Amino acid sequence: MKQQAEVRQLKEGGYIVIDDEPCVIVSMSVSKPGKHGAAKARIDAIGIFDEQKRSIVQPVTAKIYVPIVERKRAQVISVTGDVVQLMDLETYETFELTIPEEFKDKIEAGKEVVYLESMGKRKIERV
Repeated sequence: MKQQAEVRQLKEGGYIVIDDEPCVIVSMSVSKPGKHGAAKARIDAIGIFDEQKRSIVQPVTAKIYVPIVERKRAQVISVTGDVVQLMDLETYETFELTIPEEFKDKIEAGKEVVYLESMGKRKIERV
């Protein structure tokens, strides 16, 4: 899910949708308005799920999409190779995710993990 916001409302550390991918804003700079133009903002962001660097330049009055990013907790049901089966602790929904490199030796059955969910994608954030 995503909602609209003006570029002037965005801040570093916030979220933005660039190329249909939710991203976290790393840096943001605003230029002064010119003689016949509006002030423009340059936004540099990194994708939450694919970790690619993206940047856009937009007028500060332009509308842009902001993803709704939710942090949720889940319990590890089983670990099979690089795939972990999780159960959401609120909805009891079960799903599978690939294990990020930094958590490969830390994830065990029965433990709780925190994962991010946005625009139909999920990612393990911390163990």
